[in-house]
Amino acid sequence: MPGSEPVKRTTLRSQIAEALRDEMIAGRLPAGRQFTVKEIADQYGVSATPVREALLDLCSQGLLDVELHKSYRVREFSHADFTAMLEARSLIIDGVFRRSAARALYAATPEALASVRRRAEEAARAAMAGDLDILIGYDLRFWREMAGLVGNPYISAFLDRIRVQGWVFTVPLLRRLGDLRGRLWDRHVELVEAVASQDAERAQDIIEGYAAHTRRLVDTLCAARTTPTCAPAHAPAHAADAHAPAAPAAPTPAGAPSPLAERNEARS
Repeated sequence: MPGSEPVKRTTLRSQIAEALRDEMIAGRLPAGRQFTVKEIADQYGVSATPVREALLDLCSQGLLDVELHKSYRVREFSHADFTAMLEARSLIIDGVFRRSAARALYAATPEALASVRRRAEEAARAAMAGDLDILIGYDLRFWREMAGLVGNPYISAFLDRIRVQGWVFTVPLLRRLGDLRGRLWDRHVELVEAVASQDAERAQDIIEGYAAHTRRLVDTLCAARTTPTCAPAHAPAHAADAHAPAAPAAPTPAGAPSPLAERNEARS
């Protein structure tokens, strides 16, 4: 069929980008990690072309930096970077709840609100249980669907980009806490109820409380630890070994399914 091959390649490109993004968010592909196209292609058992395209997509999303010698490095966000993310996110969300976009948000159909409510319940349960790995996925899905109610793809894409970058920064800090029960924001359901009842004031209070909770938690974690992550924006990280080569990615054992195959099997 004409055009079938580009579609297949684009799908593979998206799958690789999504898989690597998940690894970065979960902290399994940590900030500062350096790798080449060949390493990733070998790890996933695919050709170099879709890997190269996927890595360029992640660069455009602000998650990777291009290094010399055709390598890539996971971007290292600082505390100051995260503070700027919160400010940008708050400005956009404030506009959503106060301006014309609010009409679309509060006019959401019962079916759309029911779907968002399910995501909210899942995210809230994971947050209350302190299960970070489960929370990340549900939280991203919740906010994507919530932003989708506005009907503006530019707002949705911007907020999703900021939220992914925020998780990349915060997850390594949160993992150091151990027990996260009672430490994570869990008012997802309350926000959906405020939107469903068209209570703009309550929704705004919940959103502002969310931003304040996140800022306090991250500020506390950074104040307790002196790490490159918590250094001022653009400060050099790991100055002593900034140019040392990173350890290569662990290869997929011979005869074992590639990570992409495992992901697809899990979704089927």
